[in-house]
Amino acid sequence: MDKPTPLAAGKKAPSFQFAEAGETYLLESLGRPCLLYFYPKDDTPGCTTEACAIRDTWSEFASAGLKVVGVSKDDERSHGKFRKKYGLPFPLIADTELELANAYGVYGEKKFMGKIYDGIHRMSFLIGADGLILKTYCKVKPDAHAGEVLTDLAALSN
Repeated sequence: MDKPTPLAAGKKAPSFQFAEAGETYLLESLGRPCLLYFYPKDDTPGCTTEACAIRDTWSEFASAGLKVVGVSKDDERSHGKFRKKYGLPFPLIADTELELANAYGVYGEKKFMGKIYDGIHRMSFLIGADGLILKTYCKVKPDAHAGEVLTDLAALSN
């Protein structure tokens, strides 16, 4: 088991695609900044807190022109239930094969209640419209992350 090694700011963000409203989008085609956030599991306390905090500040994300995309190992069915249950206004990518988690360096050794196992770490990447990582968030606090990202985006835009 290895510790995660997340990509640093200044690196080119690995490409990804997601579906929304029947359309498929690529990172390269967004033409605007994006928050790609990784989380361990749908409908768990921390993951729900983080997703709902983004939902609750959605108008600020939209005003800032920031696209938000969540990623976990859960499948499309689980994501659909999670989005519907909490009214999440952003897409979720089912990374069941851990391709994105490995590409971004967020998969690795975790410890919980004395157990050591491999899993997706709660980390995020603020990606510029040019596809470069503007900021890497390695220690995400679910209830404060949305505000932190908005503050950072405003500072980076000035």
